[in-house]
Amino acid sequence: MSTEPETVNPDVSDMAEDAPQPRKKRGVPEGLWLRCPSCSATIFRKQVEKNLRMCPECSHHFYVPGRVRIEQLFDHDSFEEWYTGITPVDPLGFSDKKAYKDRLVSEQKKTGLSEACIVGKGYMRGRPLIFGLTDSAFIMGSMGSVVGEKLTRATEEAMKQKLPLAIVSGSGGGARMHEGILSLMQMGKVSAALGRYHDAGGLYISILTDPTMGGVAASFASLGDVVLAEPKALIGFAGPRVVKATVHSELPEGFQTSEFLLQHGFVDRIVSRPDLRSEIARTIDYCT
Repeated sequence: MSTEPETVNPDVSDMAEDAPQPRKKRGVPEGLWLRCPSCSATIFRKQVEKNLRMCPECSHHFYVPGRVRIEQLFDHDSFEEWYTGITPVDPLGFSDKKAYKDRLVSEQKKTGLSEACIVGKGYMRGRPLIFGLTDSAFIMGSMGSVVGEKLTRATEEAMKQKLPLAIVSGSGGGARMHEGILSLMQMGKVSAALGRYHDAGGLYISILTDPTMGGVAASFASLGDVVLAEPKALIGFAGPRVVKATVHSELPEGFQTSEFLLQHGFVDRIVSRPDLRSEIARTIDYCT
């Protein structure tokens, strides 16, 4: 009789449990990196944020939300926002792919803004001024009744307080078609207020960013006593493709960029974002 110990085959399932499990691949979380549309470099998003939302490789100026721009320009905690209770309505019952009233609600939730415009008073390197901006994230910064009303009131308050006025334009939508003629009227209303402010001796500094188009470019954005622009900003009334299709000819190189408009006298100076705060303060000192 054999005395050799009996060999027992291990259960296959036990072997599988004891075997080391392959590690799951850890993917890169979305949103950490972005591609620069100018130089095509892949850049770390946090690095862009620290660099005033500019590409560290080529200094391309990315979009800046309105409230972030206020933080960049004004002395800490010095800006006081005005007219926050003025909110848009749907006077025409307008509807395209979505009802205008529903579009307003979704835009307000997405941006945290009640409208495409912020106005108020603050201090920039110790200089008091009245300030307004349009934010392209809210229906492309288009000018509806509320935008026109806020800018008009801010201009009238600058005249009353005898303070400089600065408006940063970031509007790719022009007049807002959802409000029809009520939107188009804002072009004349804001321009008339700026005319009265000019006659009273006020200083209006207009800052053009990418994009500044349509009815905004054709009204208050182009009426500054001093017109500054960020580099390579798209500025004009109709877009380049529309103009090209209309005139049936090739457009000049750099057409409707801030550099092109500087050469032709539409813009007084191109100012990079890190220098904008100092340039506005210096202009206020020089002109007042």
